[in-house]
Amino acid sequence: MNNKRLDASLDVGLIRVLTSNDQYFVDTHGRLIMENYPGINVESICIPDQWEGIHDDETLAKALPKIVEAAQGFADKDMILVSCADDPAVDMIREEMPEMPVTGGGETTVAMALRYSSRVGVIGITDRPPRAYLSNAEGKIALYEKINQVNSTLDLLTDEGKRGVLECARRIKEAGCGVIALACTGMSTIGIAGLIERETGLPVVDPVIAEGAFAYHELIRKKYRNTGD
Repeated sequence: MNNKRLDASLDVGLIRVLTSNDQYFVDTHGRLIMENYPGINVESICIPDQWEGIHDDETLAKALPKIVEAAQGFADKDMILVSCADDPAVDMIREEMPEMPVTGGGETTVAMALRYSSRVGVIGITDRPPRAYLSNAEGKIALYEKINQVNSTLDLLTDEGKRGVLECARRIKEAGCGVIALACTGMSTIGIAGLIERETGLPVVDPVIAEGAFAYHELIRKKYRNTGD
């Protein structure tokens, strides 16, 4: 086998489901991925008129066609990430663009969490775990904690929101869970996974870092294809 290093890069289109006029904010998840996974280039966009993101059935229904339309604009990329823990429209994009690798923060987080434990504690902002968590971790979610006084991803940006995340994490540890899966990419935005690990000693899966891990695997696959072995 040829072990010669092959320089390659992966161009990723990342879709934020929270609307913002601040491109620096929109780029937050892409920067996090590029800082942690060399060789990945991320272009980020947000869908329009979703100023509170997706946090219930109504906001989800509004967002789905916008996410699919945004994905169509990334047809020239190597991969598409829908940076949301509920994986909204991921299956729709796969059907629309069958040759394009597509994933989101939900299935990637669950896959990584199950690597650590079959007793998963989940922290989220909705009344129940995201659909992607329920479908991919059936029977493995030992405890779900909704953050007090947090109803949309914007609430996570407050000091009260951050305190609420840590309170949930402590209850999950007390319940005997073996891993904490964060169920909102807003927790990636505030960078709280490391603090939770230090507070609880449990492994914590950050959904944007999980997305990036799957993107990095696509980069490795691209290298394999280009070696000619």
